[in-house]
Amino acid sequence: MNTRLLGNSDLAITPIGIGAWAIGGGGWNGSMGPQNDADSIPAIHAALDHGLNWIDTAALYGLGHSEKMVARAIQGRSPRPYVFTKCERVWDTDRNIGACLKAESVRRECEDSLRRLRVDAIDLYQIHWPEPDPDIEEGWTELARLKEEGKVRWIGVSNFSVKQMKRAQAIAPISSLQPPYAVVRREIEQEILPFCLSQNIGVIVYSPMYAGLLTGAMTRERVANFLPEDWRRNLPGFNEPALSQNLEVVEHLREIGRRHGRSPGEVAIAWTLNHPAVTGAIVGFRSTQQVEGIVGAAEFRLSRAELSRINDVLKQEKAS
Repeated sequence: MNTRLLGNSDLAITPIGIGAWAIGGGGWNGSMGPQNDADSIPAIHAALDHGLNWIDTAALYGLGHSEKMVARAIQGRSPRPYVFTKCERVWDTDRNIGACLKAESVRRECEDSLRRLRVDAIDLYQIHWPEPDPDIEEGWTELARLKEEGKVRWIGVSNFSVKQMKRAQAIAPISSLQPPYAVVRREIEQEILPFCLSQNIGVIVYSPMYAGLLTGAMTRERVANFLPEDWRRNLPGFNEPALSQNLEVVEHLREIGRRHGRSPGEVAIAWTLNHPAVTGAIVGFRSTQQVEGIVGAAEFRLSRAELSRINDVLKQEKAS
């Protein structure tokens, strides 16, 4: 499988990587609902067997549980996939989630992640959210120290604006940005992606299938039956009138995919990978069956005519 260098790092990553949000399971504020741990490891193994070479997780996912599942999945794998994780989201004994970028907290979080992941160094360590904003400099300075000490190999940011990235750059280079990006969520195209391209900051986009909405398996009934804890209930794209418009976009993605033997989700992922600033896309799996329906996006590319058709559809839906 082809690989691309991630920004100024030496990480040669496959076009898609394994997203470990959902395998964090339920019972925390931000979950996608319950997950059977017995499904998680075979799903990760299936994706690795297909040639994917990186996993993106975060301490937040399952309040540490996702990192522990990743550790179990990569144990004994050779070569070991790259492991990316994040700091800044913290929680207390009552599982209340907060934000902290104080140096002491960042260092403690790094040590905790190293222990849960059972690795000597984290390949890419990222600030999850730029919060609290006044502490960005303190947090980023500590990430740079952790890199100098060899506890992390490369450092990146997630959900940062251009202005916030410039503040971090004044302290130490940024290897990557992790922003949301999907065919129905394109805000970063105007300013953020051109900036990253000009600065050699790698981009690994998350939610390229808009939290599962663009997979082709999502229906109004399924959305209506989301569990109360499922964070997707609050996403604008899962509520009317956007839901109907987005499901219509899915049908056009399905039509394009049918001609190539690809799923709507694979078409959606391939669309994000077409942007020259995008290095890779994070794709979440819950089971081996889901891997089989998505992993082909790593090699699939859309034609110019198909890209034009998708843009025409988006304009029509926006105008309706």
